[in-house]
Amino acid sequence: MVYAISLKQDQYPTYILTDQSSQSRLEVVPDRGGIITGWRIQGQNLLYFDQERFADPSLSIRGGIPILFPICGNLPNNLYVHQGKSYSLKQHGFARDLPWEVRDRLTLDGVGLVLGLRSTEKTREQYPFDFELEFTYLLKGNSLQIHQQFTNHSQEAMPFATGLHPYFLVKDKPQLRFEIPAQQQQDHLTQTMGAFPGSFDFTAPEVDVALYPVQRSRASLINPRQNLKITLSYSEPYSTLVVWAVAGKNYCCLEPWTAPRNALNSKDKLTYLAPGETRRAQVEFTVSYLKGEETAKV
Repeated sequence: MVYAISLKQDQYPTYILTDQSSQSRLEVVPDRGGIITGWRIQGQNLLYFDQERFADPSLSIRGGIPILFPICGNLPNNLYVHQGKSYSLKQHGFARDLPWEVRDRLTLDGVGLVLGLRSTEKTREQYPFDFELEFTYLLKGNSLQIHQQFTNHSQEAMPFATGLHPYFLVKDKPQLRFEIPAQQQQDHLTQTMGAFPGSFDFTAPEVDVALYPVQRSRASLINPRQNLKITLSYSEPYSTLVVWAVAGKNYCCLEPWTAPRNALNSKDKLTYLAPGETRRAQVEFTVSYLKGEETAKV
């Protein structure tokens, strides 16, 4: 059998998806934010993961691929206003902290897992809308597709932003190269806007830069030391890419967002769903291996 799904009982039940033909493997933990905790191809780990933080439910997860909803980034004082009322939402929203339900398993054309998340009384205290999310993780060969579906069950239009926060495992960040289709950047640390020079200063204590608007539906992180290139492709309404890294930590995040920080207040690039409307989106990560001349550039 080429495609298989197994279940491992760790601190949380962990679903293991394998494509034996490409020796690729994906680990998913529905109970902890529907997060992808691991992705390997031919034994090579592609994702950073902080197991100690993951073991403590009071801490946000550092690693894997967390889901961001209904905001990306943070809000000033964690507050936004809707219909004249203030609500509190912590950074990146609540989807990455809540348990998701397993709705289906797929083993026909790739190996996949379908997860769902519905609004609750607790989420409505922070975000006063009735929503339903459905994410399908599909692993096939050297690619990981994440199909997303957002439905508004409210009686009013529902604004939201969504994104993914992949932590790519990188042990030598200064040698990274990027192909990012944007000319402007906003430094989240200094709140300054400027031209995107095409590279980042990974010798700094922290890099936290948003790049928008994106002019193509594809971007890449090139890692010559590990001889690989990770290409990220995304559909509408994705509009923003964020690069985040911290000195001394073996990760670099290249994150697709549908809207920049504080969008629930600024309304910048927000997605609005009419009552009863469903919107679909897709993000795909594809791994390829570098040719000799690309590796030699470093």
